[in-house]
Amino acid sequence: MKYTSARLVEHLASTYALGTLAGGARRRFERLLQERADLRLAVAEWESRLGLLGQAAPPHAAPPRVWAAVDARTRPLAAASAPARPAPLGWLKPASFSLGGVAAGLLAASVLFVLVPGLFITADRAAMLTGQRLPQSYVGLLTDAQGDGKLLVSSLRHGTAMTVKVIGPITPPAQGRLVLWAVPAQGPAFVLGPVPLTGSATSQLPGTSEQLLSKVQKLVVTAETDTAPTAPGAVVFSGNCAKLW
Repeated sequence: MKYTSARLVEHLASTYALGTLAGGARRRFERLLQERADLRLAVAEWESRLGLLGQAAPPHAAPPRVWAAVDARTRPLAAASAPARPAPLGWLKPASFSLGGVAAGLLAASVLFVLVPGLFITADRAAMLTGQRLPQSYVGLLTDAQGDGKLLVSSLRHGTAMTVKVIGPITPPAQGRLVLWAVPAQGPAFVLGPVPLTGSATSQLPGTSEQLLSKVQKLVVTAETDTAPTAPGAVVFSGNCAKLW
């Protein structure tokens, strides 16, 4: 499975943070977390949301009839006749304790998101507030000739994957495709990978980002008709390559 869909990334990150992603899917996702900065940021954002949820609302014990109704809808039929036990921690019980906790937590999160949207902050903002550091990464913000942001490029320091996220509208080239290049301080430019026109995409690098980008100062995007270009053509977007550590 290719974890390049923004919707899929959000789904996996949210279920991982809630504790409902299990089995082989969870193990595969945890392996990807070691290489993908975008996945780690998505998980950190969901964890910050759920953490703030717990801090913002006082515990409140739901009536036994509520838990009985939740259990009746979520338990297998064979276990439906078993007596339901009230949740010892109220509706804030961690999701890993039971499916009832997951349902109640999601309901509470939805209500707070509507009533108090300021509680739901981004991962980088949460890191600044808590003093945590974001993952060590190579990042680049690419803009057009007018200085408008178009692309955000990122790769973990020793990772082998690169994520390109579109942050501004992009006009498709008349011919060919958009290609991302690294421009070292010395030596010729080399291809890093394709550029999506919308959303985000992740591609494998020919080596680790540390090997490829440690001496790169600039990133550029060109429109290429050649399937294997050896030198960049006319530059469409450009930006600096920075170290996030």
